[in-house]
Amino acid sequence: MRIVSLLPSATEIVYTLGLEEQLAGVTFECDEPARARLDKTVVVGGLDTAGLTPGQVDALVRERVASGASLYVLDEDALHALSPDLVIGQDLCDVCALPAQEITSTLARRSAGARLLTLDPHRLDDVLRCIESVGAAAGVDDRAMALTSALRARLDRVGALVRGREQPRVAMLEWIDPPFAPGHWVPDLVTAAGGRSVLGSAGDRSMQIDWATVGSSAPDAIVVAPCGYRVADAAAQARSVLHHLPAGVPVWALDADGLVVRPGPRLVDGVEALAGVLHPDVVPVPASSAAVRLR
Repeated sequence: MRIVSLLPSATEIVYTLGLEEQLAGVTFECDEPARARLDKTVVVGGLDTAGLTPGQVDALVRERVASGASLYVLDEDALHALSPDLVIGQDLCDVCALPAQEITSTLARRSAGARLLTLDPHRLDDVLRCIESVGAAAGVDDRAMALTSALRARLDRVGALVRGREQPRVAMLEWIDPPFAPGHWVPDLVTAAGGRSVLGSAGDRSMQIDWATVGSSAPDAIVVAPCGYRVADAAAQARSVLHHLPAGVPVWALDADGLVVRPGPRLVDGVEALAGVLHPDVVPVPASSAAVRLR
């Protein structure tokens, strides 16, 4: 079976399931593992946002969406040349990855024999089911079930450690300019880590808010995890908005791409890291490669 992954989280799932040899194509954002973009054919390109501030990125994306321009470019010739049997895409967010509608029309024209599997998780448990869906589609059901069983066991271990303890109020930020409250599975991560998410709603879309809303949420901890950024950049962004945040409240920056926003196996690492932030007396504090405290 020849597999093409059109979103970074699916690429992570494919590698974690031991399907590296079957993976033929990826996107320009597929950097976990780092060798994915080097060893595989890149079939999706996108906007170059290097050097842009979060505000500039937001303005660029809004401008492209308003004009009807695509945020991603699918190389149809490259995709067709790979002769894929299975193409993995999504229809959850047009800003996050190539939308499924474009993939469907391309496959109908150029690669009609390929199967399209769309992964559209809204909650944490949906993400685990997506892993099982990939395993079933690729014919490795047993591997996928073993993986999700192990991931659920890790979630259960965290749950047992934080059960019955006071739940800190957590204000998670998915973007800083403008500020965005988290949606989809992110509030679930906070809950699983023994906290109470006070911004955004599990299963809903992330939404733009203002700094007054962050303050009025009366958080016990603030976690900055901007979509598309790793921990060093997240920390730099968190420092730039400290003056907007309630005084005296601990502020952490989290590796968003590695632990929070990509719906793959490493979300469980994110739960463990958050639990260490919120309950350091019973769960190990995360390494600086995962989370950094700003104050």
